[in-house]
Amino acid sequence: MSLRLSDQLCFALYAASRAMTAAYAPLLEPLGLTYPQYLAMLVLWENDGLSVKRIGEELTLDSGTLTPLLKRLESQGLVTRRRSTADERVVEIFLTVEGKQLEERARSIPEKLGCRFGISIEQVVKLREELEALTRTIRAQGETGRED
Repeated sequence: MSLRLSDQLCFALYAASRAMTAAYAPLLEPLGLTYPQYLAMLVLWENDGLSVKRIGEELTLDSGTLTPLLKRLESQGLVTRRRSTADERVVEIFLTVEGKQLEERARSIPEKLGCRFGISIEQVVKLREELEALTRTIRAQGETGRED
């Protein structure tokens, strides 16, 4: 394979990621969310009351990136941060009533994006599964240090 930028899988993924983030922006703006905040809310809508560490693992974000994001969500009245009663070192994040209500307003976003892109649910599922498999492969390579 050549070293041409257009031949690189990494650049195609990078460009697609940036394009996807930009496509979300006009849909998230009425909700008052940025794309990373939306991702954090998705995690909490699925499992309320997670620790900051667990949210970071789900989003593959370090605490230095995640903590300011969660503080902004808290200042918007969407989440509250509380120390765990079992271990005071652990901070847990809980949705507020407003945060729970926002889920209903956000429910149509995936469908709106699908319509905008003109791709079927089946295509979305297939592409997502392929990307998840690629991610698992890359992570496994990193863990073993292999350079096959």
